[in-house]
Amino acid sequence: MLLAALSVLILLVLAFPTAVFATTDFGWPVVPFDRQHPIRGTFGDPRTVFKAPPSLVGLYRGSGSFSFHMGVDICAPDGTAVYPVVDGTVCAVNSEKVVVDSGGGNRFEYWHIRAAVHVGEHVTARHTVLGHILREAGHVHLTEISAGRVTNPLLPGHLTPYHDTTAPQITSIAFHLRDDTPALMPGFIRGRVTVLVRAFDTVPLAVPAPWSDMPVTPNLLEWHVEKLSGKVVVPERVSWDTRTTIPPNSAFWHYYARGTYQNMAVFAPHYSWGQPGCYVFRLATLDTRRLHDDVYRLVVTAADVQGNRSSSSLVFTVHNDAGWVGV
Repeated sequence: MLLAALSVLILLVLAFPTAVFATTDFGWPVVPFDRQHPIRGTFGDPRTVFKAPPSLVGLYRGSGSFSFHMGVDICAPDGTAVYPVVDGTVCAVNSEKVVVDSGGGNRFEYWHIRAAVHVGEHVTARHTVLGHILREAGHVHLTEISAGRVTNPLLPGHLTPYHDTTAPQITSIAFHLRDDTPALMPGFIRGRVTVLVRAFDTVPLAVPAPWSDMPVTPNLLEWHVEKLSGKVVVPERVSWDTRTTIPPNSAFWHYYARGTYQNMAVFAPHYSWGQPGCYVFRLATLDTRRLHDDVYRLVVTAADVQGNRSSSSLVFTVHNDAGWVGV
């Protein structure tokens, strides 16, 4: 029995090498607590508010507020009662948020609710009403801070039950000189190039309109380069991983590429009502001069926190020798 438990622990560590296990599993913040609810925004999704107008110039060069989504958005009707997922003490309250400290560096934030508690009050999971979902919000945002670090609530052993059998999809792989330049022809690649990938995931349960069919981000992007024979010449590398935590917001444009915008994106005063987002990932900067002139395959794999995955590939030709004659 001890050996079996140890084996399970080793498998979890291998699957989630940076996982935080400070928090035991907990139920949902809305009733029924033991049933999965639709999620319309997931951990690591882009949050983009452009100060520029809704144009290509604004999209690729506009300033604004750009951040990673720090939790999950759980769908529920306006006015729904919200409960703590773990016992604790209320440590902060404002016009749309309640924060509960559960000790040991663990904290939970509940956004888009009208508070029914006050600072210093002890609250009990599944019993105390923290507040009610605000008008026109249609969801409660849940942030988990575990051992002092923002943590993905959908990690196995955290928000429970949660089941997902949908695999993320990769819609395009392309080489660019810059984010805002056209894609290079894969049949003739030389020098240093940036690999940009468009990818998305779908939610496991249907989400009410107008958020129906809106994409969310995958939690993992990996890639490698191989010859057409299958021999790997650039080993597997991870370029995006939000299975456990997220990068600082200052690194937003290091992971996402220009061309990225959120669901129902904001451009200056324009709100893109009903428009799905677009997620472009900066997969890698590839120096093709480190490869022999030859034909290769770039293989990209996208996965979610439950381990569902799919792969796509792009065949490309490296030609760094002078001139234009083919390999």
